[in-house]
Amino acid sequence: MIPVRAYFRLFAKYLRPYRRKASLLAIVLFATIALQLANPQLIAEFIDRATEGAEVGELVPLAVAFMVIAIVHQVLLVWATYLAEQVGWSATNQLRADLADHILHLDMGFHKANSPGELIERIDGDVTALSNFFSSMAIKVVGNGLLVVGIIILLWAESWVVGLAITVFTGLTFLGLVRLHGVTVPWHKAIRATSAEMFGFIGEQVDGREDVEANGATAFMVNRFDRIQHKWLPEVVRGWTGWALMWSASMGLYFFSLMIAFVLGAYLFGIGTLTLGSVYLVFQYIGMAHRPIEEIREQLVDLQKAGASIERVEDLFATESRLVQRDERLLPDGPLRLSFEHVTFSYDDEAGDERVLTDVSFDVAPGRVVGLLGRTGSGKSTIARLVTRLYEPQHGAVLVGGIPTWDIQLDDLRKRVAMVTQDVQLFRASIRDNLTFFDDSISDARLEEAIHRLELDEWLSSLPDGLDTMLESGSGGLSAGQAQLLAFTRVFLRDPGVVVLDEASSRLDPSTEALIETAVDHLLENRTAILIAHRLATVARADDIIILDGGRVIEQGDRVALAADPGSVFSHLLVAGMEEALA
Repeated sequence: MIPVRAYFRLFAKYLRPYRRKASLLAIVLFATIALQLANPQLIAEFIDRATEGAEVGELVPLAVAFMVIAIVHQVLLVWATYLAEQVGWSATNQLRADLADHILHLDMGFHKANSPGELIERIDGDVTALSNFFSSMAIKVVGNGLLVVGIIILLWAESWVVGLAITVFTGLTFLGLVRLHGVTVPWHKAIRATSAEMFGFIGEQVDGREDVEANGATAFMVNRFDRIQHKWLPEVVRGWTGWALMWSASMGLYFFSLMIAFVLGAYLFGIGTLTLGSVYLVFQYIGMAHRPIEEIREQLVDLQKAGASIERVEDLFATESRLVQRDERLLPDGPLRLSFEHVTFSYDDEAGDERVLTDVSFDVAPGRVVGLLGRTGSGKSTIARLVTRLYEPQHGAVLVGGIPTWDIQLDDLRKRVAMVTQDVQLFRASIRDNLTFFDDSISDARLEEAIHRLELDEWLSSLPDGLDTMLESGSGGLSAGQAQLLAFTRVFLRDPGVVVLDEASSRLDPSTEALIETAVDHLLENRTAILIAHRLATVARADDIIILDGGRVIEQGDRVALAADPGSVFSHLLVAGMEEALA
C-alpha cells in the first residue's frame, strides 16, 4: 500500500516555500502534455489530406505547425528539467538541514546507539533518494497519468472499440503496478537500513584504524564486513527483482496494446470505419502511451525507494530526546553553585543496565574547585556528563546555580557550563575558526586578549600563520598538549560559571606542560570547577576532594583536612601514589 499521507505531509511541508516555482513547473509540464497530444493530430490530418490528393499548399501549413510544436515542446522540456532540479535540491537541502538540526538536539544516548557513519547515511543517503520525489516525481506521475488519460479519450473519439479495449487493459495493468509497488517497498527499506549499517561500520573502522591494526583485529573486522555484505546482497537482489517485475508488467502492456491496435486497426480500416490517418493515429497514440507508462513505472520504483526513505526519515524525526525541558530559566553571571541531590543513573535504564551512580549527593560552593577521584569505571566521567546535561539522571536532580538542569534553557546551560576532555575535537579550518566555533562575531582582538590572559602568547607566536594557521580534522597537526591549549582558550572565550576538566591534562607533552599548568590556573580563577584527574599535580589545586567507588561517594571534604587525616582514603592515596592506587 502506498503511504499517500506520508508522501503528502513531506511534500507539502518542504515544497511550500517553493510553491511558485513548483506551480510554474506544473504548468510547463502540462503544456508539454498538450503539445504531445496535438502533434499526432496534425500528422493524421496530413496523411488523410495527402491520400485524398490535396495540393502541396494545403499540406505545408500542417508540416510547419508540426515543426513549431515539436521545437516548443523540446524547449519546454529543458525548462521543466531546470525547474525540477532547482526545486528538488532546494527542498532536499532544507530537509537535510532539519534532520541534522534534530539529531544535534537529541541526547547523548541516541548518539551512542547510532554511529556517525549510519547517521550520515540516514541524513544524506535517505534524503538523496527523495531528490527526484521533491523535484518532479508527483508532478510527473500526475502529468503522465493525465497524458495516458488524454490518449485514451482521443482513442475513444477515433473508435469506441479501440478505446474500450485499451482502457480495460491499461486499468488492469496500473492496478497490478500499484499492487507490486506495495509489495516491494519493504524490500527497498531493508536495503536502505543495511546500507546505513554498512556506512556506520566503515566509519567506525576508519576512525579506529590504528587500534584495529595495532591489536591485530584486521581479520576480525574483515569478517564483520563480509557478514554485512552477505546480508546486503540478497536484499539488493530482491530489490532489483521488484524492478524487474515492474518492467515486465509495463512491457507486457506495451506489446499487448500494439497487438490490439494492429488487429483492431486492420479490421476497422477494412470495413471503412477508420481512415488511414486514423489508423496511424491509433498506432501513434498507443506508442506514445508506452513512454508515460514507462515513466510512471520508473516513478513507482522511485516511489518505492522514496517510501522506504520517508519511513526512515519520519522515524528519525519521531525520535525524541530524553532530555525533557521543563522551563527556560537563565543562569546568573559569575561562579555557580553545583549540587547533586541523591542522583542515581544508568546509561540504559530500560534495558536494565547496571547503575553507574547510586544515590550520589554533594554540594560545591560557588568559586570552589573540587578534585573528583576514583578508579576507572567509578562514575567520574558520568558526573561530568550529567553536569553538562548530556544525560538525565533517572532519580534525583543535578542543580546548577540552585536550578535543576531540566529547568535551565539548554543553550544557556551549555554556555555557562564548559567541559574539556583529553580528546579535543578539531575541525578542518583555521585556528581562529577552531577557537570561535565559526562564530564571526568574536573579534581577533578578543581572541588575542583571551590568549594573553591565559599567557599563551608564546604558543600563538609559535604557530606558522598565527590565527590563520590551517588545521586538519582529527589531530589537526597539533600535539595533544597544543590541542588542549586550544580547548582551554575556547572555554575562556565563553566565560563559563562552571568548568569541568575531565582528565584534560592526562596527555601532556613536555613542550606544553608548563603552558597548560599556567592556563589551567587562569581558567579556574573565580569559577566553580570539577577536576577529574589521576595526577597529583592537578588535584593539588583543588579546595575540596570527592572520592567515588562503585558509583557511590565514599569520602568528601576539604582537601587539606583530608590530607592531614591519616585515616582518610585521600591520605592513603597520597601515601601510596595516586597513579598506582587509582589504576
